[in-house]
Amino acid sequence: MNYQWQWDLFLQISPDYGEAYWLLFLKGIGWTLALSCCSWIIALGAGALVGILRTLNPALPRWFSLCYVQFFRGIPLLVQMFLWYFILPQLIAPMKTWAIETDPMMVQFVLATICLGLYTSARIAEQVRSGINALSTGQTHAAKALGLDGIQTYKEIILPQTFRIILPPLTSEAMNLIKNSSIAMTIGFAEITFRAREAGETTFAYFESFLVATLAYVLIALTANRISAALERRNAAKPAWGGGV
Repeated sequence: MNYQWQWDLFLQISPDYGEAYWLLFLKGIGWTLALSCCSWIIALGAGALVGILRTLNPALPRWFSLCYVQFFRGIPLLVQMFLWYFILPQLIAPMKTWAIETDPMMVQFVLATICLGLYTSARIAEQVRSGINALSTGQTHAAKALGLDGIQTYKEIILPQTFRIILPPLTSEAMNLIKNSSIAMTIGFAEITFRAREAGETTFAYFESFLVATLAYVLIALTANRISAALERRNAAKPAWGGGV
């Protein structure tokens, strides 16, 4: 089989947008980066909060956080994406009004960001919980002896050590989130995979378009991996179990 590569497709002008395909791919990469970064902020913040709730003594916070984790981990991401984009705006009147009056691309971006962020936060919450439980109970007792309240104990002692411990699995979650961002294609969000499929359907150069998309994902994930590796080396944590303060 002698395949005729069509690399000139990236210089061609899209009949739908009136722009060159290479520019559309660059915009797709930019949207993928923006979606991944914003989702990661939501995932890290919500995941840390829910993970902390899972370690508290009162039963109500632990019950709520357990339901949260089971809900978002138990429903496939694709289904959640459809629920956020197609179902919720029809059920919530203010949300429907906002979706109608706002630019469709921004609506897709916001809802995809929330969906990816909350889905990933449930996974991060379990890692935060495991990291906190890995610390010696002497950490908390020493904090109380020093006069620190619960919030200060978590902020100054527990969470800094926890995040150093769970940094490697957090790296994996960050890379998974980048890959999961391609699910946003299903609601019409113009990220990398959407642009690759669009270019393939228009020019029939599927090999070229998806090869470039693959390379883009690899480079983005590799960059995230190297950043995380640098953070791991800088903040390498010694095992906290069995230690003192």
